[in-house]
Amino acid sequence: MQHKPLEALQDGMPTIEFEGERIECEPGANLRDVLLEAGHSPHNGPTALSCHGHGTCGTCAVDIDGDLAEPSGRERRRLSFPPHSSDSGLRLACQVAVTEDLAVTKHEGFWGQHVE
Repeated sequence: MQHKPLEALQDGMPTIEFEGERIECEPGANLRDVLLEAGHSPHNGPTALSCHGHGTCGTCAVDIDGDLAEPSGRERRRLSFPPHSSDSGLRLACQVAVTEDLAVTKHEGFWGQHVE
């Protein structure tokens, strides 16, 4: 794992590791929005087919390593509905506030549901 530059440590900006890139963002920023603004997509299919951040489609499901708040009721409900399962450990990028450094992985499948 690479270390953050000293400036990033001093300014308290969380870093997201995604697809080999390190992306800094403001504390509390929405994970889906940060990824899209950086030119990455948490979706395996076209973003146009998503719910655009409402937490209802499940296409932005990702695996996250890092400290997160507990999932909201909306997020828990969507992740318990097929093709997802409540025990997959996935989170919806559109429902995650980035407050700490995170490592994010998108798995295979339209909904990112193929966790192995």
